[in-house]
Amino acid sequence: FFMLGGDERRVDSRTIFVGHRSGPNNEAFIPPKFCDNRIVSSKYTVWNFLPKNLFEQFRRIANFYFLIIFLVQVMTVDTPTSPVTSGLPLFFVITVTAIKQGYEDWLRHKADSEVNKYPVTVLEDGRRIRKESEKIKVGDVVEVEEDETFPCDLILLQSSRDDGTCFVTTASLDGESNHKTHYTVPDAEKDLETLNATIECEQPQPDLYKFVGRMHIYRNNQEPTVRSVGPENLLLKGATLKNTQKISGVAVYTGMETKMALNYQGKSQKRSAVEKSINAFLLVYLCILVSKALVCTTLKYVWQSKPGQDEPWYNEKTQREKDTNQYLKMFTDFLSFMVLFNFIIPVSMYVTVEMQKFLGSLFITWDKDFFDPEIKEGALVNTSDLNEELGQVEYVFTDKTGTLTQNNMEFIECCIDGIQYSYHDNSSEVDGFCVTDGPVSKLQQRREELFLRALCLCHTVQVKESTEQEVLQPPQEQRGFIASSPDEVALVKGAMRYGFTFLGLESKTMKILNSNNDIEMYELLHVLNFDPVRRRMSVIVRSRSGETLLFCKGADSSIFPRVRQEEVERIRMHVERNATEGYRTLCVAYKYLSADEYAQADAGLREARLALQDRDEKLMAVYNQVETDMSLIGATAVEDRLQEQAAETMEALQGAGMKVWVLTGDKMETAKSTCYACRLFQRNTELLELTVRTLEDGGRRREERLHELLIEYHKKAVQDAPPVRAGVTSQDYGFIIDGATLSMVLNSASDSNSSLYKNLFLQICQNCTAVLCCRMAPLQKAQIVKMVKNSKGSPITLSIGDGANDVSMILEAHVGIGIKGKEGRQAVRNSDYAIPKLKHLKKLLLAHGHLYYVRIAHLVQYFFYKNLCFILPQFLYQFFCGYSQQPLYDAAYLTMYNICFTSMPILAYSLLEQHICIGALLDNATLYRQIAKNAMLRWGPFIYWTLLGTFHGLVFFFGVRFLFSNPALQDNGQVFGNWSYGTIVFTVLVFTVTLKLALDTRHWTWINHFVIWGSLAFYVFFSFFWGGIIWPFLRQQRLYFVFANMLSSVSAWLVIILLILLSLLPEILFGVFRKPRGPHSRQVKLKQTHTHTHIFTLL
Repeated sequence: FFMLGGDERRVDSRTIFVGHRSGPNNEAFIPPKFCDNRIVSSKYTVWNFLPKNLFEQFRRIANFYFLIIFLVQVMTVDTPTSPVTSGLPLFFVITVTAIKQGYEDWLRHKADSEVNKYPVTVLEDGRRIRKESEKIKVGDVVEVEEDETFPCDLILLQSSRDDGTCFVTTASLDGESNHKTHYTVPDAEKDLETLNATIECEQPQPDLYKFVGRMHIYRNNQEPTVRSVGPENLLLKGATLKNTQKISGVAVYTGMETKMALNYQGKSQKRSAVEKSINAFLLVYLCILVSKALVCTTLKYVWQSKPGQDEPWYNEKTQREKDTNQYLKMFTDFLSFMVLFNFIIPVSMYVTVEMQKFLGSLFITWDKDFFDPEIKEGALVNTSDLNEELGQVEYVFTDKTGTLTQNNMEFIECCIDGIQYSYHDNSSEVDGFCVTDGPVSKLQQRREELFLRALCLCHTVQVKESTEQEVLQPPQEQRGFIASSPDEVALVKGAMRYGFTFLGLESKTMKILNSNNDIEMYELLHVLNFDPVRRRMSVIVRSRSGETLLFCKGADSSIFPRVRQEEVERIRMHVERNATEGYRTLCVAYKYLSADEYAQADAGLREARLALQDRDEKLMAVYNQVETDMSLIGATAVEDRLQEQAAETMEALQGAGMKVWVLTGDKMETAKSTCYACRLFQRNTELLELTVRTLEDGGRRREERLHELLIEYHKKAVQDAPPVRAGVTSQDYGFIIDGATLSMVLNSASDSNSSLYKNLFLQICQNCTAVLCCRMAPLQKAQIVKMVKNSKGSPITLSIGDGANDVSMILEAHVGIGIKGKEGRQAVRNSDYAIPKLKHLKKLLLAHGHLYYVRIAHLVQYFFYKNLCFILPQFLYQFFCGYSQQPLYDAAYLTMYNICFTSMPILAYSLLEQHICIGALLDNATLYRQIAKNAMLRWGPFIYWTLLGTFHGLVFFFGVRFLFSNPALQDNGQVFGNWSYGTIVFTVLVFTVTLKLALDTRHWTWINHFVIWGSLAFYVFFSFFWGGIIWPFLRQQRLYFVFANMLSSVSAWLVIILLILLSLLPEILFGVFRKPRGPHSRQVKLKQTHTHTHIFTLL
């Protein structure tokens, strides 16, 4: 063991010197290198921000394309338009996006700094030194006080409690807000200054519940003492010390190697499906652009090859032009056409989309319905890039504790010997009991007291230490209990209501205050801890009269086989009824132990607890031997209150076509009852269970049984399932799986099996109405989300949770939602959206998500359409100007079209449009299905908009050309020139695309009116202004008085009005003659039914 150097090089373990003191006989002490205690969740640093951010932005097709066009314009002198026309919008887009992303990262730096600069106490050479958390090194002895959070992963060496334990809450790690007990390493020195020890343990790994190591303690010239160290000695970073004044521990894992950091998934840039559609459409338009440029370049050279066309007598070539390489000339011509037509690719769309997302996210923040008076906060938006994704969700992954439930247990009722007792807060009744079916006899009263004693003794609850000296019995409600599970506290408080109060445990003596106000004392001999396989726990106590009793409580399935069968039937009915009502049920049993029985059990337990190999199996064997032939006394029902409107929200999500999966670290029974209470499982739902319990039923190897069950369930749920008609299935299936089985499915021994299992598992789950995954580690939650996310069809996933154990799944899903619950703000900080309560999810998805998707889809299609209308006449014009790259529009119009004349109306539309009112969207969840699977951004609608743009472009160009067949359009016989031609086309264009949007608008506000009519007025005003003044900075003024001159012609007025009407006529006729269909008609029907109902009520 002393050859530590070699040991450290082994990958699977590390050696830590406690307090950096080397072990004896080890002169050449070289402290091993480990990472420091800094946590980093940010993406950029000051140095790499610019290059990294620019690299990310130019990965976007449009940005990269505009950069190329801009460089071409700068480098090629002979381009038809100025570099400013494409450089300015690009610079604006890049700057706005960089500022936004820089600000978001600065907030992450700030959060990291808070954690890293947190002051901690480190013991060095007997002195207590205050340091910043980031300076802790592996091997430092750290001191933590009550209610402080552990700064790194520590091995507990010393506690202020006499019994060498401490209590910890791990709410921010695994979502459990109950208290867990941890133990100091046995035989560690009381005086840490003189402690000379090394710890050999495994390398960091993400499993929160696993830890293997051993501690070698050196004493003067003695053999080193070796003690095993396990998860019960390990205090995790992020957990909080409770009910213990202070502890000292040695740092074993620090910084990014702590279990909490290993369970944290880095933030990757989430991109919405809409952005992917935009990129696909951009490629199509790029192809259109390149083909237009190729056609024009080819035709130019075909036309010039005719005699006399290339070099007419009035336009001879210079010597330099004659010497130029023919192919180079062709290439520069091609580039010039590319620059001329490049406005077909809408760079300003990216600015508008960014602004729409940013301003749109403010509407979520401002929504009064999301305000929670309890915490005095509303919704929070951390990432505005995903608003429209909220309208596309297909799978919802939710945490249970604190998300679906309030994590607030309440004792509801109990049943003793088949008689049901409900609690009514009424002091006149006997002991506060209300017997609903049965008399109170002397015998019955004895059984009641025995049952209440069992509740008071069979638990691991601690009474909270009070700082001031309090009276013997403080008021009942103020007594604070600490327990490893909130159920236990609920049961102790339940017994308290009926007159039996647990006063606490002092040096192995449990004290109870009974209903006669007498104090009873019991010596606690052994606790047989709860574990998920046995699913029960017991205590062995000795009363003052010398009787030894065993009290046991647990799940009905594990207690019933161990008691007398005649007692079971009386209680089974109550237990089953309570379970279907969504309560958590526990059965209580007891047994008197004779002196021999106790001596045998005691010896067996002591021997098993000292075993180093197979300790758990040996203990289990003794537990099972002791817990037999018991007598059943009764059962309890405890309710874990659901969040407000949890069931209604889940029903609405399922109605909208979303599949809901519950991923929880909790026990299966509890989670199952919650699923029933939330109506995710109905009474007629057939449950398919794939858990450790079902795998062990067949008595065969787990792997074989797993294979068999998967095949059987697949046959039942997938192959034999009748086809789904109109969204109604004849038989609902629910699927239940636990963490251990899931890891077998995902990491099967053979690779071929692994992919088969995965596929079977996914197909079964996709055919079930709801899926419940229990006993999940944080990283497993993320694995499940990833598996569904990458499955066939790449469905859009959403994760919602409230604790740090949900962070990895929140980061993994397309959309992550944090709930501002009781369990710290870890989930909120890492989410894309945060809401105060689960019930707000309904409006966030069904109203906000639906509307944002429709708005942005319309925005994208409209942008491509208006740019096609804009550039098509420019392309057609080349056929009439000898392919000379002559612009149809003035440079001012080219630059201002997307930035000023047509950008504000579509921005207002994309923020304010409500094609269906919010009330109707919330009342009718099925409307959400109409936009599912990116319905409005598929190729069908895209082709429709492209054809519409082509039709409008042809009408504009040839309509005006028809007018120009007689060019003398003014009273004095003057002829209009090419700039007048372009200006008439441009005027028709601006008015048509703006009025097209006005026709599409369903929800008018004063802002819509202002920007639509204001944009048109601004265009007219700008044209007069631009052409009415001689500008000193312009070399040639093409539009001098062109606009005013144009409007002096009645023919021009007539053509402008006729062409606008002709372009919009199909749209208007379609709107008039179309039968109302889809959401709008449904809204009318809804209104009609409401009116009928109202009249009927009045009658």
